[in-house]
Amino acid sequence: MKKYTYTEKKDTRSGFGAGILELGRTNPNVVALTADLAGSLKLEGFIKEFPDRYVQCGISEANMMGVSAGLTIGGKIPFATTFANFATGRVYDQIRQSICYSNKNVKICASHAGLTLGEDGATHQILEDLGMMKMLPNMTVINPCDFNQTKAATIAIAEFVGPVYLRFGRPVVPIFTPADQKFEIGKALVLNEGPDVSIFATGHLVWESIKAGEILAGQGIEAEIINIHTIKPLDEEAILNSVRKTRCAVSAEEHQLNGGLGDSVAQTLARNYPAPLEMIGVHDSFGESGTPDQLMKKYGLTAEAIVEAAKRAIARKM
Repeated sequence: MKKYTYTEKKDTRSGFGAGILELGRTNPNVVALTADLAGSLKLEGFIKEFPDRYVQCGISEANMMGVSAGLTIGGKIPFATTFANFATGRVYDQIRQSICYSNKNVKICASHAGLTLGEDGATHQILEDLGMMKMLPNMTVINPCDFNQTKAATIAIAEFVGPVYLRFGRPVVPIFTPADQKFEIGKALVLNEGPDVSIFATGHLVWESIKAGEILAGQGIEAEIINIHTIKPLDEEAILNSVRKTRCAVSAEEHQLNGGLGDSVAQTLARNYPAPLEMIGVHDSFGESGTPDQLMKKYGLTAEAIVEAAKRAIARKM
């Protein structure tokens, strides 16, 4: 098992803040919009340096999406920012009609996603957003795993033409990917090679999968761990190449099982190479108030849960 270490923890939303600030300095067409959440989205640096390229829309997320769509007509690259719950569920109609239908170059940047929002509770812990966004034609869906990857993804989506949903979070998590990485949309990253089981992880569950791989290695099981940072377009080639070798798989995500990464992996395997698949995610329920660690343990989104899922998948091999 390849060894991954870290010296620092940071929230992924700060990676977004660092990325959009760098974009502001290099791309004059980048515009930041927010719905009364500039501080939560780490936009202070961008606002200070580029006040004329910042739009405070107030608590009016639907209007922010419409304004963003309009800005693209003049060649601007709008980054519409708010909490993931408000960036998807509250404004789905505007995203569908004003952005995706006409393929507008809007970047929807959503923080505070998933259970790790913690004490804010079920009303704010959206667990359906990846599914909602990936079902929209023309939409690209990205869910990076740490500060460095979120920064790199933020910079990369400015160069990509078309609607993008970029998901990140509030809790501090280990920084274990390179600071100088080149983010390739739609290209999965193999973190560890192994012949026994494939683990496909996204977002905060990537680090948990690395920890699971270390536990499995101590038990004589070599896992292939792949970071699926882009949910759509999905790197089906990477998934199939891995499962053709291991003949079983686990998916791991901080999202509902319905509509998430696991669903996409299952569809890929069903169409091309049927194999046992175990899924780690939230089982058709809302979240609740609690610390991020408490909630991840209660809902089974941990390294230990991934280990047990890997063993179940291996046991189901033909």
